[in-house]
Amino acid sequence: MISRMLVAGSAAIILFLGSVHLAYTMFTQKFSPTDGQLEIAMKHTGVVISSQTTMWSAWIGFHFSHSIALILFGLMYGYLVIYRWELLDRSYFLAILGLVFLSAYVVLARVFWFQAPFIGVSMATVLYFAGLVWAWLG
Repeated sequence: MISRMLVAGSAAIILFLGSVHLAYTMFTQKFSPTDGQLEIAMKHTGVVISSQTTMWSAWIGFHFSHSIALILFGLMYGYLVIYRWELLDRSYFLAILGLVFLSAYVVLARVFWFQAPFIGVSMATVLYFAGLVWAWLG
């Protein structure tokens, strides 16, 4: 039971972070550049790969897709903990996939983002790892 609570805590943190990120993207200016001229430039500058989008559209789209990935992880692993624990407990593939996903986010947060998401995803990763260890050794 403790292993399930640890993994559930991890999923809840990631779901929360993804939901907050989505809300910030949709309803605030928190991801806008502090230099208003840069935002104007991004809205009028295309990208090399395609003339069908702007840097601003790509920027917002990346924020949405990032949020969706976090929300999907939180919902999927939360579902597995609540309704299909035996599957997660017995599937090394799903268990390791979750750990790789979270570890990648720890690296991304450390290298590219700021302290709050780094702390959040680090906590989620530690809880997830502890849950796996508890399940596999207990």
